[in-house]
Amino acid sequence: MKPHLLVLILFAIALLSTQLPPENSVKPIKVVEVPGYCEGIVFDHVGNAYISDCWNGNIYRVTNDGQANLWAKTGAPNGHKILADSTHLVCDGSHHAVLRLDKNGEIIGKASAECNGKPLRAPNDLTLDPIGGFYFTDPGGSDEKNPIGTVHYVDVAGKTHLVAEGLAFPNGVVLRPDGKSLLVGESKHNRILVYEVVAPGKVGKREIFAPLPTKTGDQIDNQPDGICLDQDGNLYVAHYGMHQVQVLSPEGKLLRRYPGGNLTTSNVAFGGPNMDQLYITGALGEEKTTRGALFRLDLKGVKGLKVLPK
Repeated sequence: MKPHLLVLILFAIALLSTQLPPENSVKPIKVVEVPGYCEGIVFDHVGNAYISDCWNGNIYRVTNDGQANLWAKTGAPNGHKILADSTHLVCDGSHHAVLRLDKNGEIIGKASAECNGKPLRAPNDLTLDPIGGFYFTDPGGSDEKNPIGTVHYVDVAGKTHLVAEGLAFPNGVVLRPDGKSLLVGESKHNRILVYEVVAPGKVGKREIFAPLPTKTGDQIDNQPDGICLDQDGNLYVAHYGMHQVQVLSPEGKLLRRYPGGNLTTSNVAFGGPNMDQLYITGALGEEKTTRGALFRLDLKGVKGLKVLPK
């Protein structure tokens, strides 16, 4: 192949890839406030958003016109996913379980409550598997001095497997669409980990995917929380306490720092008709003393990865 032809092909590929907007061109837009710090942003099949008011035990459904209505009360809801049959999976620390809810917000059972005969502590976030299972993190009681956090996998038969342990508050989690790697935010070490998935629910040794920036100025903390992907494999990290969402390349390079609206940014998910709007949960200030809010970043030219649940 002639050198100039190769250059043209590479240039065309570059044009087809996601063009991330410059940092100074993106402004957070407030969608709605709720009484408390919120988490677990997810969208149903008709575009309604759901957010977990963790401290007050409520899950709100946010309609397209920005109205938040109480949808369910569970205790301490957190990470949230919706399945193809319209049932919901919700991590809940007060139940020490991943709950299963129906489309009306009624608890219909527990999708996971124990692993190898040991009760779960406080499931935090989850990601769906393309073959019908799901991974979730359980950071309950863990920190840098007591790294007892775990990652689990629930298979299609409903059995919970231990995937990884020895973590200092494992938090946000996402499975890449090819199913070959699992990304996990380790909050107390301010980094993103990556595990090679050798089979559903089985991983190789953990590696550091990316260390993250540390707090400066009026930022109050630096703990990675919820994460999500765009179609080009870039990773979006809600960086708790830093007022930011950070974007990492598929190789772990820091590409952008977008304003998060909330100070204690907690979770992120793509939504909107064109999947180019990034929604961000958290609280306006300190987690326990200020109202929660849902913000939106309009990222024209970006396409979020849409997960198709089984």
